[in-house]
Amino acid sequence: MTWRQPGWRGLAGGVAGLAAGFMLLPVVALILAVHPVELYRKLADPMVRQALGLSIVTSAASALIVIIAGLPVAWWLASGRSRLTRWFEALLVMPLVLPPTVAGLGLLLAFGRAGILGKGISALGLSIPFTPLAVIIAQVFVGFPYFALAGAAGLRRIDAQLLEVGATLGHGAFAVFRRIALPLAAPSLLAGAVMAWARGLGEFGATITFAGNLPGKTQTLPLAVYAALQQDLDAALAVAVLLLAISAGVLIAVRAWIPVSLGTHARRPAP
Repeated sequence: MTWRQPGWRGLAGGVAGLAAGFMLLPVVALILAVHPVELYRKLADPMVRQALGLSIVTSAASALIVIIAGLPVAWWLASGRSRLTRWFEALLVMPLVLPPTVAGLGLLLAFGRAGILGKGISALGLSIPFTPLAVIIAQVFVGFPYFALAGAAGLRRIDAQLLEVGATLGHGAFAVFRRIALPLAAPSLLAGAVMAWARGLGEFGATITFAGNLPGKTQTLPLAVYAALQQDLDAALAVAVLLLAISAGVLIAVRAWIPVSLGTHARRPAP
């Protein structure tokens, strides 16, 4: 029996159905737990609006930083063959497996007043921890690997001959990257950017450790859920559903666009 035969496909489909049910059950439970009227009332709370505004601004800023810094890193990883690039790529995985609170503690020891870089920053009269900038730094730290690794994977899938043809036509390295590599890898880059943004939007552990949970200053939507759980379960559920709606809406929209782009780039002209 091969893996394409109905028996194996049926087994795989059954397991996929169970996995889908397991993943969707908490989401459905959240949605059913909140009445629309109660949801609207809780979302009108100034604390929720402040957390929403801060989450949108910081996650957008961190995503922009990740894209600007991650593009050259992804290109370097994709085009490099040295041991250094392999070690650096392995290093990028660390924020993905590091417990978020540990990451926040590391950021605090690096950028805090007595930290490695914090001493010099404090000497200039500046302070990073427990500020909106600390929120952005925490989001960049946890989101950067998603974009860099996804971008590198997408750039590696480009046919090297296309890049060589571009070089023989007189294009410089930057022109080859901008006119050939970037459009072909756009779906992977977009997917990585969205994942980095979503990771930053949902970040909790590193943020609360490094930036604190100060309403109106560093309290993002995930932190607002945590704070509301201590006092008002209905408010916590409302904020959780709002966070779910924002993340799911963006991911579904991007997912609907990516297959079209993949198909467009992968399709070769008929001979």
